[in-house]
Amino acid sequence: MIPWLGPDDRFPPVAAADPNGLLAAGGDLSLQRLVEAYGSGIFPWFNEGQPILWWSPDPRMVLFPGELKVSRSLAKTLRTTRFEVRADTAFRAVMQNCRMPRQDQGGTWITAPMVEAYSALHGAGIAHSVETWLDGELVGGLYGVALGRAFFGESMFMRATDASKVALVTLVRQLESWGFGLIDCQMNTAHLASFGAREIARADFTRRLRELIHYDPVPAPWHLAPMR
Repeated sequence: MIPWLGPDDRFPPVAAADPNGLLAAGGDLSLQRLVEAYGSGIFPWFNEGQPILWWSPDPRMVLFPGELKVSRSLAKTLRTTRFEVRADTAFRAVMQNCRMPRQDQGGTWITAPMVEAYSALHGAGIAHSVETWLDGELVGGLYGVALGRAFFGESMFMRATDASKVALVTLVRQLESWGFGLIDCQMNTAHLASFGAREIARADFTRRLRELIHYDPVPAPWHLAPMR
């Protein structure tokens, strides 16, 4: 049986998750609950109409900033692009774009309560967006959570070719320069693997996380170095 979290209940140990990584249900999306979750290697993921579901998969997909892979075509785009990349200037707009249904999806897991919860994290300087702009229009971006020197990627979107990829590469390079130790990608996808992300054991992930989250945070709002 998956534990049901009451208002004051703590998360069970991540090793108690089922084979799919499902750890618990219930609880809330308060700032304190979300910070506790991410700091423990846990994240919420549930569809509209479901209770809040908390996950900690094993293995865990991560991208170490120093292992970033950039294709030749994307490297050319980064050198010659007209894109402008900013951080923390349109957080809610990025989330709203990310929650738009994809062609192969009938709904979204980024519910209205999730938008409000992560906007609160953003207001507290914990959640961040990286946005790609073209001629003054928001055409791509991503958002996630930062604790210490660990970044937890949540979702991305694009409205122009390579827009989300440019945002991702710019973010990874910036995080490396700030001394971030890992980027949590949560689940294994071919898209993330193409950038150098790989799976590691959950025990290794949580061990690294315990070390990284105790660093002082990079002050918000974030400011990105020029693309290179």
